Amino acid sequence: MTTPTTAQDPAPADGTSQAVVELRGVGKSYGNIRALHGVDLAVRPGRVTCVLGDNGAGKSTLIKIISGLHQHTEGDYLIDGAPVRLTTPRDALDHGIATVYQDLATVPMMPVWRNFFLGSELTRGPWPARRLDIARMKSITDHELRNMGIVLDDLDQPVGSLSGGQRQSVAIARAVYFGARVLILDEPTAALGVKQSGVVLKYIAAARERGLGVIFITHNPHHAYMVGDHFTVLRLGTLELSSARHEVSLEALTNHMAGGAELAALKHELAQVTGVDTEELPEAGEAGRGTG
Repeated sequence: MTTPTTAQDPAPADGTSQAVVELRGVGKSYGNIRALHGVDLAVRPGRVTCVLGDNGAGKSTLIKIISGLHQHTEGDYLIDGAPVRLTTPRDALDHGIATVYQDLATVPMMPVWRNFFLGSELTRGPWPARRLDIARMKSITDHELRNMGIVLDDLDQPVGSLSGGQRQSVAIARAVYFGARVLILDEPTAALGVKQSGVVLKYIAAARERGLGVIFITHNPHHAYMVGDHFTVLRLGTLELSSARHEVSLEALTNHMAGGAELAALKHELAQVTGVDTEELPEAGEAGRGTG
């Protein structure tokens, strides 16, 4: 394995250098199985931290630890500089850490505004005659979506009628409205086409502009490089790479993500097969180069 680069991205000049979420040597074991080991991660306001890795790399375990679903078994988890042990997702939400999973936790047949306030509906009137404050919820939904650059003509349309990119964007805007300081996005572009992926990347950048710390989980280095400020690559549960944007090229990031050593070995094997172009695959020893 290539020795990971450990430099962090430069502290912002606006004084917001304090990491909201920080992991120091964090790991997770399930009995005798070690799913994650020695992971360092710092999430700062107004920064997009991309976590990349293939299937089985440890991305899901990392999400579960940060979001409070699972507790870490080694290392330190800090929020605003103080060590914590989150026991439930509610603990994470209370600290301003929101997770948007691939299934988005939406009800497809419900209107957009109902999904925006799902589980946190606003009411009006005296008890016991309180009723839903539909007008206010629609107004807030429209305002918050527009703040993220999302304009929908009909908030009564079922959320399931929106495109995949639009549904992701509604989920992002909802998390921002309900006080998220750190937004964890679990493979938001995995099932989307090129155009809709671009829509989601646009709103990730918008969340960063609003001062959120974003953790963008993806297996696509091209998507990560479009919006990322810092890149963390996991491989078999350990840290393969941790580099600021100015320290790593897209080519090097792709090589780390794909496993440069394995690609070099594959090139040697494929070179013996007629009709296979191996020109773009790295040579042995090239996997860790290309930074700059």
